[in-house]
Amino acid sequence: MSNIKTADLRMRELLELAKTVAQSKATVLIQGESGTGKELLANAIHQDSARNSRPFIALNCAAIPENLLESELFGYERGAFTGAMSNRAGKFELANGGTILLDEISEMDIRLQAKLLRVIQEGEVDRIGGKNPIPVNVRVIATTNKNLSDCVREGSFRQDLYYRLNVVNLTIPPLRERMGDVSLLAKSFVLKFSEANGKQIEGFSDDATRLMDSYNWPGNVRELENVVERAVITARGVEIVSSDLQMERKNQALLQEVSERSQWEPGETLDDIERNVIIKALQYHNGNRTHTARALGISIRTLRNKLADYRQLGIQI
Repeated sequence: MSNIKTADLRMRELLELAKTVAQSKATVLIQGESGTGKELLANAIHQDSARNSRPFIALNCAAIPENLLESELFGYERGAFTGAMSNRAGKFELANGGTILLDEISEMDIRLQAKLLRVIQEGEVDRIGGKNPIPVNVRVIATTNKNLSDCVREGSFRQDLYYRLNVVNLTIPPLRERMGDVSLLAKSFVLKFSEANGKQIEGFSDDATRLMDSYNWPGNVRELENVVERAVITARGVEIVSSDLQMERKNQALLQEVSERSQWEPGETLDDIERNVIIKALQYHNGNRTHTARALGISIRTLRNKLADYRQLGIQI
């Protein structure tokens, strides 16, 4: 776990548990907010395991349309459907002997969840259009930014699959709950991006450090990394000062967004308010759906579905 830096006691305990778990064959469920480093932890578990010489295959379940996800996971045989011109191995076959990471597992269609459960239980996959199952030896790590037990109660996630995945549960705390890591990680990012951009940045001024420590970091480590990368690129001196971070602008935008969300007009429904917030967030992020979904705390698939609904209503986006 040496590639994960932390000064936080909770994170250190989590990493110790993850290191122990890595030596087992157990499935692992990693929970945490977007940007906390769930995929980084999953990769660290793989690297610390006996499978580290074999593939580590990551698949984002929310980024692939439902009608394509099954073939991505399990593969298909020639002639299984229109366009299937040859046999194709799925991600499980490609990960054979190694580890597969199913990112945003809560977004997987419940029909596919049943097929995934069988793969985990039986250790074999059925290609679309295939006649015989194909044995695979794959460790499954799943990540989610949702509470899967809530999804089970809501009926959107299978209880039996939840129990299969939740053999070991690792929950990464958000960055705002481990503020001691902000400076540590920021210094690491400075070294990384200074080298990548051919610059000689020695660190942060006191006012820049205070500004970072006072910020809530809703985007977690990913947001911090992006802020530092931009600061390294734009900094004119040998250290990063507060103006290089552009944090004042971020705080003002956040306050403005909260203020706008709190306003209600007579005749507005909750659906109206939600739609307005989504459209404003999309405009704020220049149409970038990934950044918009992350800022709103929803999945890309949820955002995509809502935008499709708005278009059906004739709303221009």
